Amino acid sequence: MCGIAGVIHADPQKPVDPMNLVAMAAIQHHRGPDGFGYKVQDDRGVGFSHARLTIIDLDENRGRQPFLSDDGNLMLAVNGELYDYKRIRTDLTSRGAKFRTKSDSEMVLHLYRGQGLEDMLPQLRGEFAIALYDRQRDRLMLIRDRFGVKPLYWTEVNGSVVFGSELKVLFAHPDVPRRFESRGLYHQLMQTMVPGSTAFEGIHQVKPGHVVTIERRHGKFQIRDDRYWDMDFPLLSERGEEKDEGFYIEGIREKLMEAVQLRLEADVPVACYLSGGIDSCITLGLSAAHQQSAVKAFTIGFDNADYDETAIAQEMARSVGADQDIMRLDASHLYDNLVETLWHAERTIYNTLGVAKLLMSRHVNRAGYRVVVTGEGSDELFAGYPSFRRDMFLHGLDTLSPAERASWEQLLAESNQLFKGAMLAENELHDPALDALVGFTPSCLQPWLASAAHAPGLMAVHHRDAVRGYEPGRAIAEALDGDMIEGRHPLDKAQYVWIKTMLEGQILTWGGDRVDMANSMEARPPFLDHHLADLAVHLPPSMRIKGRTEKYVLREAMKGLLPKVLYEREKFAFMAPPAHTDPKKWAAMKALADQYLSDQAIQDAGLLDPAGVKALFALHEDPETSASTQVQLDAVINHMIGVQVLHSHFVAQDIPALARRRAEALGWRV
Repeated sequence: MCGIAGVIHADPQKPVDPMNLVAMAAIQHHRGPDGFGYKVQDDRGVGFSHARLTIIDLDENRGRQPFLSDDGNLMLAVNGELYDYKRIRTDLTSRGAKFRTKSDSEMVLHLYRGQGLEDMLPQLRGEFAIALYDRQRDRLMLIRDRFGVKPLYWTEVNGSVVFGSELKVLFAHPDVPRRFESRGLYHQLMQTMVPGSTAFEGIHQVKPGHVVTIERRHGKFQIRDDRYWDMDFPLLSERGEEKDEGFYIEGIREKLMEAVQLRLEADVPVACYLSGGIDSCITLGLSAAHQQSAVKAFTIGFDNADYDETAIAQEMARSVGADQDIMRLDASHLYDNLVETLWHAERTIYNTLGVAKLLMSRHVNRAGYRVVVTGEGSDELFAGYPSFRRDMFLHGLDTLSPAERASWEQLLAESNQLFKGAMLAENELHDPALDALVGFTPSCLQPWLASAAHAPGLMAVHHRDAVRGYEPGRAIAEALDGDMIEGRHPLDKAQYVWIKTMLEGQILTWGGDRVDMANSMEARPPFLDHHLADLAVHLPPSMRIKGRTEKYVLREAMKGLLPKVLYEREKFAFMAPPAHTDPKKWAAMKALADQYLSDQAIQDAGLLDPAGVKALFALHEDPETSASTQVQLDAVINHMIGVQVLHSHFVAQDIPALARRRAEALGWRV
């Protein structure tokens, strides 16, 4: 795990300033504190830099990137891990490839040179963001892993393309503007981003499972965005007759065990994150079985009993003989660390879980670990979230008897109460564009589309005017591939939309990579292994949600591994308590609001409307406002504070100058 950066000019004779590359590496020192490297091809106007976190091949000099191929034709920088690399290296060596390092990353050079891009991509297994320059074809390829575990941003400005692992890496380049875009601001205030977009003008993400190819022709760029993989659920007409349950159970067991085993490969110790959910408990149990020794397990404990899962996590740790380390958090501490978290998240967050995860990654790093196995992705593959049950009930169970329908309604009312206003909307909402694309408005988007009603009134007048008539639901719908939705089962549709919006834009960013790598922590999610995913899409809906049981096939596949209380437990989303549920946390939030949402702070940033901000707080504190609406408004308040903090971090602050000062302090020089 590392950080990458680079520049390519449309004019190949224009030299790349190496100091910019060094500064872009230095601003992401947290991603790669073990050293840096850069390479420039002056006669081609191309340069890469790399901040290194050593996980595989600990030799400081041998594994240093960027890599150049022996013939000088290819230049490579990689962030992430590529699994099953030893087998691939052995195969490549047998065909004459000569490796200079023991790293997993170097094999990309040999795969591309021998097989080309199209045949190389299916062999890349893991979490990665890759920059690869082909001198002969004069093209730069930016490649992102299938689910978007690793971030990768790019922008075209002043005749150059600038790219990097984080927004601040691009902002460290003096030519890149740092301005909020009105629609991006709108989506920050409502939580859900349009896939591939950011809050900032001209800054794009490489989409998960995509390659952005930049070629030069006569001093101009030709930029192409191609998808190489997607979550391809079968058409209903292709599903055919279901196989015996044992077929699916054994298949999932085999693929998951393989995915976990591959993610234990490292030249440093590997630990596990452990909550009270079955996902992290499964990864811990399988890790313990593979290692056949005590695994270090790290758990977050909250001081709010409704959200704390420590007791169940302790039971799982005892059952596999894990060495458990519990970090207990006081509610007020979360807002004390929100500003730092937003520097790393680079987007607003609706729940302070992201802060808790940042504090946890720091705790784990200080305990001497830099790699953890995590449970992210299980709910996406096996339909674990409350929103999936709701969509399954409303749109996928047309043949229910009155008694069965009453049982489902009772289940949803009981199990979803805690998440209303956050993971579930208080009232069902229909967006015309999403209804037209999907056949219904997926429940996962409904709370945020409900929040969108507040956004225009919170925005400064010029931003509000710029989004007049804008439909956020339509923008999200237009960014989704209708061919991957049409003709699928309603549960498939709901999962696909979640994966393209909530997973990439939330769980894997401010709940994953960004707050883990803030403390040089590499998180490995085996559930997001694409071999496992390719099998999971073929599971019948009844193997994902069976009666009252979500993630049915996974529970059955891991039944012998889980304690009875976990095997029988319903899904509980891992969240931090909302601010209004705790007086100390509410006071801490208000203290931040006094600082960042004062009339003067709002005027200085030019993003929000002070009258709109005051009106939203008044609505929150109105005795007539329901608890579910308060949860929703808690999220909006977090977003309001968040955009103001982001402005102070990335617009008001001189990031290029900060990056150069950091490079100087680190001793990273040209």
